[in-house]
Amino acid sequence: MSRPVLIALLLAIAAASSAATVLIVNSRNAGEPTLTEEQRAAREKLFGSSKELPPIKEGQEMRPRW
Repeated sequence: MSRPVLIALLLAIAAASSAATVLIVNSRNAGEPTLTEEQRAAREKLFGSSKELPPIKEGQEMRPRW
């Protein structure tokens, strides 16, 4: 098998696997309902709220290592 045929075959396989991955991921998200208020409250309680954090006072300055 010549080199150009092998490269074309590998590119075709990569494109097919990428397309299959996109189709599988999109099909899983299509039927997913939005979160209920109860689920949203439980998630916020577990991971914390999305509120802004207060500024850090007298913290150590971050400097690059170089």
